[in-house]
Amino acid sequence: MIELHTAQTSNGQRVAVMLEECGLAYRVRSYALMKGEHRTPEFRAITPAGRIPVIVDDDGPGGQPVTLTQSAAILVYLAQKAGRFLPSEPLARTRAFEWLFLAMTDVVPSSSSMFYDAVLVPDKSEANVAWHEARLVDWLRLADARLADREWLADELSIADFALYPVTVVRRSSIERIGGLPRLERWQRALAARPGVARGMAAAEPDR
Repeated sequence: MIELHTAQTSNGQRVAVMLEECGLAYRVRSYALMKGEHRTPEFRAITPAGRIPVIVDDDGPGGQPVTLTQSAAILVYLAQKAGRFLPSEPLARTRAFEWLFLAMTDVVPSSSSMFYDAVLVPDKSEANVAWHEARLVDWLRLADARLADREWLADELSIADFALYPVTVVRRSSIERIGGLPRLERWQRALAARPGVARGMAAAEPDR
């Protein structure tokens, strides 16, 4: 059994979606981040960084328990464990990693910065939020172009799609307001229609 320590963020949803789509048994331990529930000694004993998501897999490699942080690393781990959503063909696998990293190193930081500037930082700045939103949309335009002649980011459904999707849900209002991303919106609808995706999203709905 895999234990998922998570919260109401797109990072947590990403892992829950992957667990559902892989058909792996798991249970959820939720934390209210704004209440500081992730700052307890008990949670720090699981992960010293005190960040979600975290999985604890009682049946890790070689039958040994494993604790793993970082949602992208968890996606790769679960894909290898289940033998799903990581293409076997070398170029397709490379593309899956390319779009996984774009989601995690470019799209996610832009979205997170919007949240920080609007909610968390001492000096709020609408101008900074707008700047990060424009940067976010620039990255999403790349994904929209990528989907012009294919259904999924890596030619087959993969960890790349599951990595990017929760952020696009969180930022749906930005996508709809700016417009001009029809292929990305078609891709969103296709993922939203998958039962595993729907269950995963419901397991950890976003708070931003």
